[in-house]
Amino acid sequence: MVEINPIEIKLRMSKAINSFKKDLSGLRVGRASSSMLDQININAYGNSMPINQISTISVPEARLLLVSVWDSSLVSITEKSIRESPLGLNPMVEGNVIRIAIPALSEDRRIEITKVAAKYAENAKIAVRNIRRDNIENTRKLQKNNEISEDQKHQDELLIQDITDEIIKSIDDILLNKEKEILEN
Repeated sequence: MVEINPIEIKLRMSKAINSFKKDLSGLRVGRASSSMLDQININAYGNSMPINQISTISVPEARLLLVSVWDSSLVSITEKSIRESPLGLNPMVEGNVIRIAIPALSEDRRIEITKVAAKYAENAKIAVRNIRRDNIENTRKLQKNNEISEDQKHQDELLIQDITDEIIKSIDDILLNKEKEILEN
């Protein structure tokens, strides 16, 4: 008899949570952090590359980021990518260095950041639902090929749904905590 592996399903779904947490780490409230820019990709040398692969990011002060771009031909592209990101930052170029002052957050900006966090949460939920769909389809194929019974298929689908509900609740809890952090500071 072929059985689904709930540990493997949880592991795959937990990767969506880890990715979501990484996305949220870029949403800083009040303090500058080099991880704020992790979500920004630069079109360099014919590829989309993370900003930390073409530059050094430092935090000399609590509300200041310095991005030292290694290749001077990429400075303007990097500056444009930072400006157009959903982070709402206003970079200033000085040679090969891009200065980014992190402004104190207004109430409107805090609400905007919570919307970005909610978008990241929805992307994580979509990833989890896709994993659920793949596993349910596999279970149905097994039943169709008479490798498992109808009852086993039903039990497996319920187990997959329970795991999905648990992971979705975790994502919602993480989002709720991040929203509180954003709105309180």
